[in-house]
Amino acid sequence: MQLTTLLRDSRALATLAVPLILTQLAQVALTTTDTVMMGMLGTADLAAGGLAIVLFNQLRTMGVGLVTSVGNQIAAASARAESAQNTGPDTARSESDDEVREIVRASFAVATLAGIAGAVLMLLIGQALTLLGQEADVVDRAQTMLLALAPGLVPCLWFQAIRQFTVGMRRPQALLQITIASVAVNAGINWVLIHGTWGLPKLGLPGVGVATTLVYLLSFLALYLSAKKDAVLAPLLSLNIAKADRATARRLVRLGIPIAATYGSEAGFFSVTALMAGSFGSAALAAHTAVNQLVYIVFQVAVGLSHAASINVSRELALGRTEAALRIKNTALACAGAVMVVVGVVYITLPDLVLSPFFDTTGGRDADAVSIATHLLLVIMVLQFFDCAQNIGVGLLRGLDDTKSGFRITLVGYWAIGLPAAWLLGYAAGLHTLGIWLGLLTGLAATAILLLRRYSASLRAKFTAQQVVPTA
Repeated sequence: MQLTTLLRDSRALATLAVPLILTQLAQVALTTTDTVMMGMLGTADLAAGGLAIVLFNQLRTMGVGLVTSVGNQIAAASARAESAQNTGPDTARSESDDEVREIVRASFAVATLAGIAGAVLMLLIGQALTLLGQEADVVDRAQTMLLALAPGLVPCLWFQAIRQFTVGMRRPQALLQITIASVAVNAGINWVLIHGTWGLPKLGLPGVGVATTLVYLLSFLALYLSAKKDAVLAPLLSLNIAKADRATARRLVRLGIPIAATYGSEAGFFSVTALMAGSFGSAALAAHTAVNQLVYIVFQVAVGLSHAASINVSRELALGRTEAALRIKNTALACAGAVMVVVGVVYITLPDLVLSPFFDTTGGRDADAVSIATHLLLVIMVLQFFDCAQNIGVGLLRGLDDTKSGFRITLVGYWAIGLPAAWLLGYAAGLHTLGIWLGLLTGLAATAILLLRRYSASLRAKFTAQQVVPTA
């Protein structure tokens, strides 16, 4: 790809990706704030709260996966509507608008059911943590956190359904303002509920969970009201579950299950390694929690690039521009690589500064956890590029409506390659938490390579079918 073409495509991708990345970074500030405040309560609360957040994120991520294809479906329908408006009769535009409304209603129904099921499952899993090798005190604390977090899953998925609608319509601007505001609100509610100010009871660790649930509800309401004020979005925004089209809901579920399984496969991969780290003690689990949060922060760049690339692929294919869809892969990876280099330099040169929000890096209280986390920074410096690349690969395939390949590939990369490597390096080789993260790196690298090869092969097959020679 020529430099001028790369720069042009990068600007086009950034138009959608930058607002999404900033929104993702603002959103992850919610869990970062939670993690920092849990660290202020002590290492035991950080370990317990981190374990609860891992389980919450596992089920939240799978629920988000169920509605992620909504953005692609709406983007394709919107592109067809624009084409019909330019070349076809008004009835074609009306039919496309009806299709968008049906997708929105169906996505809200799917989000509601997934949220309820996930909340119940979260509490059941919490009761089984003692069987997974975790310290009893950590489990007791984690269960109180899960009880407070579980109700927040439903409004969280409602927010995601409307978010996918706005992204598919290429009007995600309100997401950023709402998410930034939610960070400040979350920090304030956290402080009030943890310490019991203004006459409220002092909840401690469970206060973090209650604050998170309230913030998800407020964020959903804010995004809904914002969309209702948008002249383009408002006529298409219908959340009446009773009128949801079952065939559309089934199509979303059919596309969403492999995405949820793919996201769940990745989140499960990290969840299992968190349990493995916990088997080495609370210091190892606290270090793992802090470093995992750093990875999660940087991962939001991948999420933004992945969603933007996925939406653009859906649009380009709907408009018959297959060659442009092939170039999107190279553009997204180049943007990801540039960001990861900058982040890696920060990890190497300023490790104490990076870890200071989570630990006391100057005293002896957290010395063991800080030592473990400092070594892990060297691993995640490399790991994050492959983590980003594999998420982009999943998004690209989603743009092709190929949601099954991503799931199959993650099963191989994470579970057949990554997890055995983590076990061998962590336990058999005696590298403990460092070995676990080296296993994570191995699994993510294998997954990224397989996903990107699959995308290129699928698009080249489309070129061949259309008798067009690929140039990218």
